[in-house]
Amino acid sequence: MTATLRILACGSAVLLSACASRSLPPENAAHRFAAELFKGAEKSSASVETRAAGYLAAAWEASRLLDSAAVADDSRQIYNHSATDLAVLLRKADGGRLWNHPIDLTANGRTYRLRFAPGTRDGIWDPAYFTALEAAADYQDKDFKIHNTVEGIGGTLVGIHKPTPLPAHSPKVGISSPVTAVIDFNGNTATLTLVDPTKRDRVRIAGANRTLAADFSAPLSYYPHESEIWHGLMGALRVDSYMKTTGLYIMQAYDPDRIPVIFVHGLISTPRMWRSVINELEADPAFRKRYQCWLFGYPTGNPPAYSALRFRQELASVAKIHPDAKPIILVGHSMGGLVSRMQITTLTRESWNVIGTAKAKRLFAKVKPGDIVDQASCFQANPRIGRAIFICTPHRGSDMALSRIGEIGARLISLPANLTNLAARSLGDSIGVITGNPGRMPTSVSGLSPTNPTLKVLDNSPILVPHHSIIGDRGKGDTPNSSDGVVAYWSSHLDSAKTECIVPGPHGACEMPETIAEIRRILRTYQEKR
Repeated sequence: MTATLRILACGSAVLLSACASRSLPPENAAHRFAAELFKGAEKSSASVETRAAGYLAAAWEASRLLDSAAVADDSRQIYNHSATDLAVLLRKADGGRLWNHPIDLTANGRTYRLRFAPGTRDGIWDPAYFTALEAAADYQDKDFKIHNTVEGIGGTLVGIHKPTPLPAHSPKVGISSPVTAVIDFNGNTATLTLVDPTKRDRVRIAGANRTLAADFSAPLSYYPHESEIWHGLMGALRVDSYMKTTGLYIMQAYDPDRIPVIFVHGLISTPRMWRSVINELEADPAFRKRYQCWLFGYPTGNPPAYSALRFRQELASVAKIHPDAKPIILVGHSMGGLVSRMQITTLTRESWNVIGTAKAKRLFAKVKPGDIVDQASCFQANPRIGRAIFICTPHRGSDMALSRIGEIGARLISLPANLTNLAARSLGDSIGVITGNPGRMPTSVSGLSPTNPTLKVLDNSPILVPHHSIIGDRGKGDTPNSSDGVVAYWSSHLDSAKTECIVPGPHGACEMPETIAEIRRILRTYQEKR
């Protein structure tokens, strides 16, 4: 398809402020013509073909000056903006009718044959994978302490995969990924390539190998900015309204070559709590190349054992879809650590004899093999998990669950009727064995009580993979007589842990530099099981 772009001389020497980080130099600058082409392409009144041709011509003119000492930086800016806007325009305009097939575009008397580079496993995205492309500059999270970017060549984008229907384990808004668009010219042939900057950090453009531009924070910023406090609280108190949020979410395009790290949040929280942690970890190029981040979300009013059952089901589903996935690493905070622990521990009915044979017998008196209580109480460790990191985890419970605050919280929690009916039918009057109160259903609060028998059973059952502990002491330096304000050291300490790191922070210590540094250290030294 051919389109003609006629560029008139422009008196202005400034790019649109939304598309450049600086003003253009004086009129006699060598790259002025490339800037004029770019500005002409920005005119929304022009046809898609005309604008696309203008961006392509601007990239061509700018690419010829990338090695000019006088204007290399400004030429790179024009090139990068042209690549960004060309990719966004072609993917979005008219339902993407010009996307991912060769087209002829004419600008300034020169006709270009634009083609799209096919995807490869070594760092080139398949153009057909993305249902939308957005400029990375449009997604900036003010909550991030750092914004992970690399200055270099190419237009930085957020690639969005949101087909209909959504694939299993996708967030509702789709999966976002970092993308860098580059255009290389060979005569009149122009090739638009979508590079994966997690796999490549250099690219050959205009006859030279150059550092690839990248934005790794923008894809995280793409996900909705929901209220962590409100949704965390409601997920704990009004469980039924949040049951559909339970799921294992693959936040980045699945990559069989990278190790999944699954983050599991704790009580009165949501998966959003991990955004800044993931952003900080991804500041490390080695982390980006070796790991992929997933999230498990669940309404935290449910008993931990039930949430752990749902986690097992989600892991089983992912295993069927991605049987080639590398051994998983779990990172669990607070109650999320208990939910994670129940993926790497094996419990049988005999395991429950540790609470007393008579109590165990009473507990399972009406429990039928395979029903929901049986599945939540007896299970096998998941062989696909290779390691775990526990952060401020109450392995033996928290005294706060026994306090007045805990009592009020337990009374406020409203569990789904179908879940309570199933538990009542299966347990009968043996519910008291679990809760210590025959008239009350188990909840997340009772599940965190030091008197809860599940914790005793878990504490007497080995964790079957290497694991690490990160424990807060509120900066008091009084370990082993310490507490993070919610969980005491006697509860969070594990003799079996490969390493234990005390950080000078409270229970919500996940975003502390010391915590992130320890997670990064563990992952750097992790040796994948073969």
